[in-house]
Amino acid sequence: MDKTEAIAETINKAKMGNQIAFSRLLDTFWNDVYGFQLKRTENENDAEDITIQTFSKAFDKINTYKEAYVFKTWLITISKNIHIDLVRKRKRNILGTGGNGEAIKKMLDDAPTMEDRLIQEQNLTDLLRDIKKLKPHYQEVINLRYFNELSYAEIAEKLNEPMNNIKVKLLRAKKLLAEIISDKA
Repeated sequence: MDKTEAIAETINKAKMGNQIAFSRLLDTFWNDVYGFQLKRTENENDAEDITIQTFSKAFDKINTYKEAYVFKTWLITISKNIHIDLVRKRKRNILGTGGNGEAIKKMLDDAPTMEDRLIQEQNLTDLLRDIKKLKPHYQEVINLRYFNELSYAEIAEKLNEPMNNIKVKLLRAKKLLAEIISDKA
C-alpha cells in the first residue's frame, strides 16, 4: 500500500470516528499546516493557535472532505481561511472571544494510546519535570485532564474553547510529552 492509499484509509477510519486515525492525521500533517502558517504569520504562537483550530475544524467537518482533493490541500485551505478570519477580526479591533454558540458534543474517551502508556509509566517527579518543558497551554490541558481528571467537555468549558480544540491540544501535548520522555530514555 503506498502513502496515498494509507492516508485515504486513515481518512476513512477518521470519518467513522476512529480516534487513532485522527491522531495519525494530526501527526502526518501537523508540520505542513504549522509551517504554512509560520510563513504567513511570522509568529509561532499565532501559527500554533491557527494550526490547532485548523485540525479542530477539519476533524469536526471530516465527513465533508471529498477524496477528489488532496487532504493536505484541504487542510491548508481551512488554515488559510482561519487566518483570513483572524486578520479581519483584528482589523475590526473586536476584543474578547465570547461564546461561539457551538453545542458541546459528548465524545467518548478513547483507549490509551502509545503516548498515554509511556506517560503513565513515568515516575511522578520525572513526569512533572517533563511537563514543565511543554509550552504553558499544553501544560494546562495535561494538568486539567490527568491531574484534575476533567472530561474534554469540562476542560472546554473551563478554558472557554471548543471541545475539538481541546482534543487537538491534548493530542499534540501528549505527543510532545512522549517525545520528551523518549529522548531521555
